Amino acid sequence: MSTPAAPRVYIKDGFRWDRQRAYLFDIDGTLLRHRDRIHFDAFFHGVRSVLGRELALDGVILAGNTDPGILRDAFRLAQVEDAAWRPHREGILNAMCTHFVERRAGLQPTVMPGVEATLEHLQSRGALLGLATGNVEKIGWIKVENAGLRSWFTFGGFCDRFEDRADMIAHAAELARTGLKDPSATVCVVGDTPFDIRAARIHSLPTIAVATGRYSFDQLMEHQPEVCAATLEDLLCTPSSPSEPPGQDDAS
Repeated sequence: MSTPAAPRVYIKDGFRWDRQRAYLFDIDGTLLRHRDRIHFDAFFHGVRSVLGRELALDGVILAGNTDPGILRDAFRLAQVEDAAWRPHREGILNAMCTHFVERRAGLQPTVMPGVEATLEHLQSRGALLGLATGNVEKIGWIKVENAGLRSWFTFGGFCDRFEDRADMIAHAAELARTGLKDPSATVCVVGDTPFDIRAARIHSLPTIAVATGRYSFDQLMEHQPEVCAATLEDLLCTPSSPSEPPGQDDAS
């Protein structure tokens, strides 16, 4: 019988990971993963149905990208001029959503270890929980609904209007602070890629990085997140202050 791997968790000195006022959770690779290709295939369907051409995603970075960013990068690699596809961007995204909605019964999500217990822990401390994802809104909400996680989240930041992840993160953080009615509230990004860390850092937001997606613990640590954990389950097992609720004076 093999010995279970020891939990791998790094927490920056002085950072209290469970005392931020709000948390922005990525979906794919962070909250859940899918064993199906429905979202992936939606890109091909959307481009084919609107532009009447085939799309190639070879060489396009998918993990940590946004849905519009994936389209942008695919067309750039194919040397397709912006004028040939950008006027049809919304139509392609809408066609993708239609494809996804029609096939939602075939979704096969797996919730990552410790997700629900972590959400419960943070909510019990009074934190506001939201999404910050590269998915377009309709697809993102369907994913969390199908995985049984919808009830935890009161708002979401999505990429319908944003190609760059940093812009989406800024919008999601603004939604969180508006919801809290506190423009200086601490907001923490939870994600599984270096792109989550970089986007958060641009806006001076701390990051909890989890190695449940395509990037390993060591690869994520290279980007110096405030917290890095093999899984949220491992993070939840680390000691934390037992009673104080999240507050504005909590360092981030």
